[in-house]
Amino acid sequence: MNSLIDVISAEVSAAFEKAGYSGKYGKVTESNRPDLCEFQCNGAMAAKKEYNKIPRDIASDVAGALLDSKIIDNAEVAGPGFLNIKISNDFLADYLQNMNEDDHLGVDKVKNPKTVIIDYGGPNVAKPLHVGHLRSAIIGESIKRLGRFMGDKMIGDVHLGDWGLQMGLIISEIQERQPDLPYFDPDFEGEYPEEAPFTISELEEIYPTASGKSKVDEEFKNKALQATHELQLGRRGYIALWNHIMNVSVNDLKANYKKLNVEFDLWKKESDAQPYIPDMVQMMKDKGYAYEDNGALIVDVKEDTDKKEVPPCIILKSDGASLYTTTDLATIVEREKLFKPDKLLYVVDKRQEMHFIQVFRCAKKTGLVPENVEMQHLGFGTMNGKDGKPFKTRDGGVMRLENLIAEINEQMYNKIVENKAGADFDKAEIEETSKIVGLAAIKYGDLSNQATKDYIFDPDRFTSFEGNTGPYILYTIVRIKSILERFKAAGGNVEECRIKAPVSESEKSLMLQTAAFNPAITNAYEETAPHKICAYIYALSNELNHFYHETKILSEEDETKKSSWIALLNLVLKVLEQSIDVLGFEAPERM
Repeated sequence: MNSLIDVISAEVSAAFEKAGYSGKYGKVTESNRPDLCEFQCNGAMAAKKEYNKIPRDIASDVAGALLDSKIIDNAEVAGPGFLNIKISNDFLADYLQNMNEDDHLGVDKVKNPKTVIIDYGGPNVAKPLHVGHLRSAIIGESIKRLGRFMGDKMIGDVHLGDWGLQMGLIISEIQERQPDLPYFDPDFEGEYPEEAPFTISELEEIYPTASGKSKVDEEFKNKALQATHELQLGRRGYIALWNHIMNVSVNDLKANYKKLNVEFDLWKKESDAQPYIPDMVQMMKDKGYAYEDNGALIVDVKEDTDKKEVPPCIILKSDGASLYTTTDLATIVEREKLFKPDKLLYVVDKRQEMHFIQVFRCAKKTGLVPENVEMQHLGFGTMNGKDGKPFKTRDGGVMRLENLIAEINEQMYNKIVENKAGADFDKAEIEETSKIVGLAAIKYGDLSNQATKDYIFDPDRFTSFEGNTGPYILYTIVRIKSILERFKAAGGNVEECRIKAPVSESEKSLMLQTAAFNPAITNAYEETAPHKICAYIYALSNELNHFYHETKILSEEDETKKSSWIALLNLVLKVLEQSIDVLGFEAPERM
């Protein structure tokens, strides 16, 4: 289904041709003066040179060619040659009715579906999720959902950090605490215990203790380095202990991501890429891409057009150890082998920009991926506190994600209790509602900002029921649900209602905003910009609430009007619910 603006542009282009001019001048945009018109075309200004004619005369000719249009109700020449356009109310009603009857709400899926692997999340095992993981999870999940809605095959990968010195530190610390465990006996040949020798809480305390110890105790650090080396060589006991670490950590991570309504298709790890490294390195050597420099193995990735220095991509350090660069390149090899993706999208902090420039160039230069594979780093900004610095706890520490969620939920609970004093809400329902609305507050608060920019995480503003917030969007949805339920309770059938021509300016404004769903969601996907969906549904919610306050919907005696309004509200509800589903949250039945 073509977008409304494309349909109007086609009509105006045909009018240009009918008037004797090129149809290329018929592009229509939304009016920047909605008090004067709904759409405008400035093509007559651009056509002046080609036809050596006054723009007002060209515009006048086109306006005359539109007099019998069934799509455009009025086209007036303004200023030096602008064409101010108002569309037909009947056509607008028909367009929305077609949207209402379409399972995909009038949005065409992509013509040539692609396989897109989206790398988001990126937590390290044995560590709790903290607020630094929030943006990658929220932005990545919304882009994955948006891509699926548009028809691409989206594969989300958490890409766990599970390899390297952190594992050696944990193993060494466990050995100091529990030296008699069988994992540390090189002669042990039996079956290792099925139950891990630690809980998630203990594990989350073990790593920072070990990390701190390694900074002041050289002997312990060397022991951890040796444990890392032996793990990577496949020492049986260490592999068994590593599996325990992984199982305990991943189960906890899944539980915490679930609280964010974030899901991954793949739970791949850095260690999964290790088997691909030797052949990849050998290929780079054999083909002359990689060479030694001060003992390290590097690949040059600078280009003549670079405006800033792009350092070589280090493949192996002088001691033969691999780096994040190596692992990321090997992961690309694995992804190409298993999935043949058309695009690789990394949702990672923008401070990693240079890392991804190096990795992408190296992957293309060495042929790890075909030339037509797109690689994109969507670098996001920092989530800051009201002081403009990275968000911290009250005592200055990094806040655990589950604690942030709990604080927001508590804030929402108190607000709902305050707003619904005396209402028939029980404690359990308020608690469940506060979780739903709290998640919307967090996600919308983040996603309504352009991903690449830093933003202030303001719990007081994000949990407000007024303004550009998640709770405001949900309140609008719940308002519509309440009207539709009361209509049904009075014997009405929503499915039998049909959208008719608007009878007021507020109704037409709401209809026009609803019709803009197609370009809003398509543009958001093309530009990898979830914040554009937030901007759209905020504007739509404002139009809905303006219409609601001006219109007595359920008490309207004219059944044709009432039926049309109910059908329109039902469509708005579908659009809003589809939009928040793409953003990764849902609405309660009531608030």
